[in-house]
Amino acid sequence: MPRTLPDTLTMMRELIAAPSISSTTPDWDQSNLDVIDKLHGWLEGLGFSCEVMPVSGHTRKANLIATLGSGPGGLVLSGHTDTVPCDPELWSSDPFRLDERDNRLYGLGTCDMKGFLALAVEAAKAYADQPLQQPLIILATADEESSMSGARALAEAGRPKARAAVIGEPSSLRPVRMHKGMMMEAVRIQGRSGHSSDPSLGANALDAMHRVLGELIDFRRELQSRHRNSDFRVDLPTLNLGCIHGGDNPNRICGHCELEFDLRPLPGMSMDGLRNAIAERLRPFGEQFGVQLETYPLFPGIPPFENADTQGLVALAEKLTGHRAEAVAFGTEAPFLQQLGMDTIVMGPGSIDQAHQPDEYLALDQIRPTLDILDKMIRHYCL
Repeated sequence: MPRTLPDTLTMMRELIAAPSISSTTPDWDQSNLDVIDKLHGWLEGLGFSCEVMPVSGHTRKANLIATLGSGPGGLVLSGHTDTVPCDPELWSSDPFRLDERDNRLYGLGTCDMKGFLALAVEAAKAYADQPLQQPLIILATADEESSMSGARALAEAGRPKARAAVIGEPSSLRPVRMHKGMMMEAVRIQGRSGHSSDPSLGANALDAMHRVLGELIDFRRELQSRHRNSDFRVDLPTLNLGCIHGGDNPNRICGHCELEFDLRPLPGMSMDGLRNAIAERLRPFGEQFGVQLETYPLFPGIPPFENADTQGLVALAEKLTGHRAEAVAFGTEAPFLQQLGMDTIVMGPGSIDQAHQPDEYLALDQIRPTLDILDKMIRHYCL
């Protein structure tokens, strides 16, 4: 017989109280193992078979794959265990304490997305003693807010396998079947310093970078002339020139310059193809200006996502929510779960507008509809 499970708000309270910030800045970055341990204990108590999967290269990070039932098919309910960093002084209450006021639950991760994980466990409780025809899998991942190393590890391992997957990112319970990708890229130019009175004494990295900037702007214009998708509010691929650093003094030839930019491809656009096209276009400037020019990704990137099968999970989610599936601007782990062969959507309680903000909250009136929708999905895919 499954042991007693804490109530929903107690589970949320305990998850919020377990700091699990992930960040590219080492001083901010934290382990997610306390969150994994809590979920592991609750789900194992319900009869789930639990696997804790260490994430390679991260000694304090892990995914959790918890499975009730066996066999092919079934349903995955997926959420990430980490949060973004926060500024506690900007909050009206302690971000690591669940605070209920104004018919809202405040705390870091309430909507993005520890709240969903607690609701997924609560929804699963009703099926702990039922013989499932197909498995129910609750998936908790690491590092979604920084490197997505947890989801990448799952894709590389080829598990879990199921028929369908719901990622509970905050979407106000509207199904999402499409989002742009995210690439953060850099161009590094190594020139040769010298006295500015005689340009022949050096090779100016800023002169070369000027040509690079112009070429990237031309490339952006070409991409936007060829690619559009009216499902998105910003219906074009975007390329943002984000930051540039170079040189050290006005009377020295600039010996080094580096540019970082952000590229958001639409579904159907290849990240490798974009990287190769940029490298080919910029390569001639190295020889032209007598500098060393290198292009490289700042992180592997998030592929664009599209679920083109509107008759399966998309149709079910639209029926259960009364909302047509839509496209969003933010990236998620959906493309990595889709790589595992699952019919995948993004849909969860809370609004993305509250995520990554001081006083992040989940409205109380989102809890019952979420549990009702998850219950119907579990019945559809697992019974």
